[in-house]
Amino acid sequence: IHLVAGFSSIRERTIAENSLVILLQGLQGQVTTVDLRDESTARGHVVNVDAFMNIRLKKVLHRDRRGRLTQLEDLFVTGRNVRYVHIPDHMDIMETIQGQLAKSHRVRNFAGGRKEYAKKKS
Repeated sequence: IHLVAGFSSIRERTIAENSLVILLQGLQGQVTTVDLRDESTARGHVVNVDAFMNIRLKKVLHRDRRGRLTQLEDLFVTGRNVRYVHIPDHMDIMETIQGQLAKSHRVRNFAGGRKEYAKKKS
């Protein structure tokens, strides 16, 4: 299930808004390289990044630590296996973060917001 702005829970949205994962979420649709802890790399289109830095890529070129290349249609990388995510040079980091935060706040405030964020009336 893909939810608006990629958040499946309040906890996940809070984690993303208060960390640089929000920047990685702004990579959706971009081609980037992810360096993995096992010294391999994966380059592909970012489909989704959740608040726990789990990354789903499509049309992936995977290079193992020995240099062997494999083409994959889809790859899911758990956050604990991510060493480094390359931010494409053409991306404006501050603009991307601000845009992602704005999307998150639009979701939060949609249809009057959720009870958790409703202002108390005096």
